[in-house]
Amino acid sequence: MSLSGVISIGQVTIPAEVRKAMDIHQGDDLVFEVSSEQVARLRVVKRRRLSELYGALPPTREFPGTEAVREEVGQALGKALEERHR
Repeated sequence: MSLSGVISIGQVTIPAEVRKAMDIHQGDDLVFEVSSEQVARLRVVKRRRLSELYGALPPTREFPGTEAVREEVGQALGKALEERHR
């Protein structure tokens, strides 16, 4: 069993042995579920980097290259700004 205190702004330090046991790392989100009996359950939600999703879906078209993508995004943003200011 581990013990940790709560500071004045509500922050708690998670003991190292708990972080290790639950595989908690910087950037992870924690979900606190409290039952009617005031028992708290903690779940770890891992954040995934966008780069980790590369290749998760099959491509719908061939990649045109970085410059072409930047140009297309720039045009779309410019068009959106024009419509917003009308």
